[in-house]
Amino acid sequence: MLVIFVLVAVAFLTLLERKVLGYIQIRKGPNKVGVLGFLQPFADAVKLFTKEQTLPTMSNFIPYYLSPVFSLFIALLVFLVAPFDSGFVSFKMGVLFFLCCTSLGVYSMMGAGWSSNSKYALLGCLRAVAQTISYEVSLALILLSFLFLVGGFNLSLFSEYQRFLWFIGLTLPLSLVWFASCLAETNRTPFDFAEGESELVSGFNTEYSAGGFALIFMAEYASILFMSVLFSLIFLGGELSSLLFYLKAGLISFCFIWARGTLPRFRYDKLMYLAWKSFLPVALNYLIFFLGLKVMFVVLLL
Repeated sequence: MLVIFVLVAVAFLTLLERKVLGYIQIRKGPNKVGVLGFLQPFADAVKLFTKEQTLPTMSNFIPYYLSPVFSLFIALLVFLVAPFDSGFVSFKMGVLFFLCCTSLGVYSMMGAGWSSNSKYALLGCLRAVAQTISYEVSLALILLSFLFLVGGFNLSLFSEYQRFLWFIGLTLPLSLVWFASCLAETNRTPFDFAEGESELVSGFNTEYSAGGFALIFMAEYASILFMSVLFSLIFLGGELSSLLFYLKAGLISFCFIWARGTLPRFRYDKLMYLAWKSFLPVALNYLIFFLGLKVMFVVLLL
């Protein structure tokens, strides 16, 4: 059920993106298929999965075919850590599982780029891997700061601790760093070097078409959706059983699209400079601050 709901949400997120980008660029989005274009995502899915699958003759067959499947599998698997009140799964180590899954996503990109046996795809995947690994460091450090505050790896603790005050009120700069890192982690504008269309044809998915491309596309949007849910959970509190929580997650997803419609692409060296010279010191300083805060509270309680 969870997988079905996530895939339907991914379908309508693509529609939302096309509509919002359309209005940002003063044009209509999809508006022909169904009422106001509501059936467009399903038409796209039918078109992509019924197209002829190309097979580059020089590609490494097994990794070439399995990389998109693995990519989507990881993107859907990470939704298990969301603390649903239904109780069908509850992770004591949810944060660690999330970090493991995001790290594994790198391998699917690397496999897709390398096994295509194309210069453009290889360049795109090398860029994507370097970028993803760099921003994972700041994501992990920011998460570590909050783990000191809530005192556990279970994501349901974030809901309990934010019953009266959202963490975004205490850590606004950190939330902005987290959001920018999420943009880089999911290869979105202004950090979309993995798919820099104007320079690298289409990045690591250059040689993919039909179903393979659709799976990579769905994996990207599923990870955007999860990052939005995680942002809402960490900074904006709320129970996953309430409608307000999903409205907040939808707003964050809209911000991902808004950034794409307004910001130009970064230069690659500036992207790395931002990760290691700006975000890393900020995340480390906050980490030391929260550690001191926790120690102070423990001493006061004793």
